[in-house]
Amino acid sequence: MTEPVFPIAAIADQVPPRARKSLYPQAILDLHGARLAGREKRALGDLFGLQNFGVNLTRLAPAAISALRHAHSQQDEFIYILQGCPTLYTDAGPTPLSPGMCAGFKAGSGDAHRLVNESNDDVLYLEIGDRNVGDQVVYPDDDLQAGFVDNRFSFVHKDGTPY
Repeated sequence: MTEPVFPIAAIADQVPPRARKSLYPQAILDLHGARLAGREKRALGDLFGLQNFGVNLTRLAPAAISALRHAHSQQDEFIYILQGCPTLYTDAGPTPLSPGMCAGFKAGSGDAHRLVNESNDDVLYLEIGDRNVGDQVVYPDDDLQAGFVDNRFSFVHKDGTPY
C-alpha cells in the first residue's frame, strides 16, 4: 500500500473548503442550517495528515454561527481571531472578540461555547482541537448529544435515541 503524500507547505486560504458544511444530523440542519451554511471550514490539519489534533481556517459570513453551543468531555479547543469581530457565547454570556484575541475551552469544564458573527463583515479564525477517542459532546440548548467513536462523531437525541 502506498503512503499518502502530504505537502510541505500551503497557502491556507487556497486549501479547498470542506465539501460537507456540517456533520450535524438532517433534523438539526433543518432547524439551524441557514446559519450553519454561512460557515466555511478549510481543514488545514487534514491537509498535512495530522492525526492527533485538527486545525481549521474557518470563515463566518454575517449572521453565521460556528456551531451549536457545545462542550466537550475530552477535547480541548482553542480559537484565534484573524479578521472580524465575532461574539463568543459561553455559559457566562456574550463576549465580543476582535483580531488578535484568542479563547480556549478546557475539556471537561462543561462550559458550552460557540461563535456568532453579529457584524456585517466576514469573520476569519483558526480553530484547533484534539481528537481524543471517547469524547462526548453536550449541547445544552438543543436536543442533541454526540460521541467520538471510530474517528467520527455519532449524534443522538438527549434521551439516547438515534437521529
